[in-house]
Amino acid sequence: MKKLLLLLLLSSQICLADTALWGSTGHRVVGEVATQYLKSSTKRKLKKLLNGQSLAMVSTFGDDIKSDSRYREFNSWHYVNIPSGQLYDTHDKSEHGDIIKGINKCISVIENERASDDDKVFYLKMLVHLMGDLHQPLHVGRVEDKGGNEFQVRWFNKGTNLHKVWDSEMINHFKMSYSELAENLPRLSKKEIRAIETGTVLDWTYESQKLADKVYNSAETGEKLGYRYMYDNFQNVRLQLFKGGIRLAKVLNENL
Repeated sequence: MKKLLLLLLLSSQICLADTALWGSTGHRVVGEVATQYLKSSTKRKLKKLLNGQSLAMVSTFGDDIKSDSRYREFNSWHYVNIPSGQLYDTHDKSEHGDIIKGINKCISVIENERASDDDKVFYLKMLVHLMGDLHQPLHVGRVEDKGGNEFQVRWFNKGTNLHKVWDSEMINHFKMSYSELAENLPRLSKKEIRAIETGTVLDWTYESQKLADKVYNSAETGEKLGYRYMYDNFQNVRLQLFKGGIRLAKVLNENL
């Protein structure tokens, strides 16, 4: 009986671990793509700061620390809610900060030669995560439904929400690991890559905002989404992961 209970406990832990892993796949793709576009000098600095850990490995750090109350002040850094058609500078902002302030804070620390290594490592890990969040369009979604978290839909036969569909359901359904996805993302010309790199954090936020509008129009509350939704939208998911990785590399190359 004890052996049976032990087996059941171990199997449940494995299932929980798999669930957590899949929820992190998109962030790891962003980290892995970024690695492909880093300068050699940047790679050396990252290797030293991260003690050999890869960007893919640390990319989930921003979510990992959410369960620790000491880091509660960073919870609002994962998103920004800008009403459709409005500008960041003129809309009501969270007093606790948002993803734009978070990314800019991270950049200011990692580029500061006087910052301690501990601070640089913390904000570097946060930066890797937040650059991924910025390119998930519903992290720039509507305040009234918490970025699609309260926009209820069905994914095949399972109840979920629109945010989760874009966060993980489509990626999970594609059944590729983060490294496989990173290796098979669109191959773009140097000109196309330079176009992706162009702009500021705010420019990239507005780009995600426009895509968020399209995402909201892509489904109705309670709608059953499945193969057709994948066909129509998964290419955008892949492109956003690719853009997030390229732009993360640009930020690191310029500021580390």
